[in-house]
Amino acid sequence: MEYREQSLFFDGELTKHTVPALSYNFAQVKNQLIVTLDLRMVTKIDSAGIAFIDEMLLQLDLEPGNSLYMNEIVKTAYNTFTSVGIKQAKIVVKEDHFTRLGSAFIIFLNSIKDGISLIADISYWSFVGIFNKKGQRKGSVIQQALFIGVDALGIIALLSMILGLILALQSAAQLRQFGANIFVADLMGVSMVTEMGPILTAIILAGRSGSSIASEIATMKVTEEIDALKMMAINPIRYIVVPKFHAITICIPLLVTASTLIGIFGGLIIAVTYLELSATVFVNRIFEVLTFRDAIIGLGKSYFFAWVIVIIGSYYGFNVKGGAEGVGKVTTQAVVASIFWVIILDAINSLIFYFKI
Repeated sequence: MEYREQSLFFDGELTKHTVPALSYNFAQVKNQLIVTLDLRMVTKIDSAGIAFIDEMLLQLDLEPGNSLYMNEIVKTAYNTFTSVGIKQAKIVVKEDHFTRLGSAFIIFLNSIKDGISLIADISYWSFVGIFNKKGQRKGSVIQQALFIGVDALGIIALLSMILGLILALQSAAQLRQFGANIFVADLMGVSMVTEMGPILTAIILAGRSGSSIASEIATMKVTEEIDALKMMAINPIRYIVVPKFHAITICIPLLVTASTLIGIFGGLIIAVTYLELSATVFVNRIFEVLTFRDAIIGLGKSYFFAWVIVIIGSYYGFNVKGGAEGVGKVTTQAVVASIFWVIILDAINSLIFYFKI
């Protein structure tokens, strides 16, 4: 190989035996101004030589048509085996229904595994956190209790009052036709204590607190704050999730009790104004109908609703992907999943405690 007048001249063989030495020589002169490669004196060429030519063209940023001078032997071989200008074919993999079903099943199994692992971590650190506050911010439980409990009390009270008024009014219109006005107390007492109070509170908390938990954790994940906590040897679950878990555990029975009492008060308003019942008769009837078991069932299942909201919000927050768009997606998914599982758990509770299955 020889360089002169902005050209590289090659003679003899351009094969696997000569290419290593030629590559070394080319590295010495490639910084010179080279506009053509003269291969007319080459007597033999193989695939290694063609690959070497393509590599030189690539490094010199030259086009084959304007920069190569070749004899017939080299030209025929080069045009047949060169890779310049060949577009890599896209491999299209056709997925059938079984492949998609299998992929979905694997994703489902992985999500179950991650969910069980998260539940175990939250349960363990929440129990440990009762006795050892290490790894938690001072006053974080009180701060979360104010947000989850006190700030939510207004909207829960308003909706409970409206729900109580609607239930009592709709039932009163039918009971009045049969002279069974007193039974509106039965309806309000049982429905609000065992069903409406807990599930209304849980749905409001799922939309309010569940979305907040998911978006907060997801934002910390995409901004790498979770990684920063791990680098400082701080357990993210213990630092972020456990205070929320403790706070909602403390607040949920108080919120459900408030929702139940306010809903019953709404029924009392309808009973006194529309059905012309006395407040004393209404209240006494409620105490006659309700049992301690009803109160335990209503408050007991509300704990499971609250824990599901925290766990689901944390699960979607920790599994966020992408940036701000991903945060919005997991927040929506967390709210939908929380409400779904609250309703499912309520249905299971009804089957177990009322139908004795």
